[in-house]
Amino acid sequence: MGSRAAGSAHERPLPGRGGPREHGRAPRSRGPRARGATVEETSAGGLVVREADGVAQVALIARVNRAGRLEWCLPKGHLEGEETPVEAAVREIAEETGIVGDPVRPLGTIDYWFTAEGRRIHKTVHHFLLRATGGRLGVEGDPDAEAVEAAWVPAPELERRLAFPNERRIARAAGDLLGDGG
Repeated sequence: MGSRAAGSAHERPLPGRGGPREHGRAPRSRGPRARGATVEETSAGGLVVREADGVAQVALIARVNRAGRLEWCLPKGHLEGEETPVEAAVREIAEETGIVGDPVRPLGTIDYWFTAEGRRIHKTVHHFLLRATGGRLGVEGDPDAEAVEAAWVPAPELERRLAFPNERRIARAAGDLLGDGG
């Protein structure tokens, strides 16, 4: 949550398939942690998918950026307490979109740097693919009230709709479930 920047970022795959430790504890701190002039943040979120009329759809949220423009992005947020990244992803997606989902698999991790309130922040975000199981699409449950809109977006439109290149890469990583558009 919070500010985003287009700075340098790269993907790192999460642990592979199998084993109960697949979605183990995050190696970094749960929330902001100062280390000199740098703050480390760890978040989790991802894609929650449903099928409608034979087309995979993904729940996205929109936020207003600092310039006042609407940006469509994947739901995500900080880990709380002793949550694992996958537990935080399920919770954050439900809070920000209103949609409950079951985890299918990890999609990858992105990290990026940005500056906010005079601090240099290094953010690591773990992304997961979830299959929608219930709920009602809406942003009313977002505790930070950062999401101003939520929408089901057909998978073929994700490349065009998502504001951030790193999130478009994560959506492409889900391609086998989303079909040709993911």
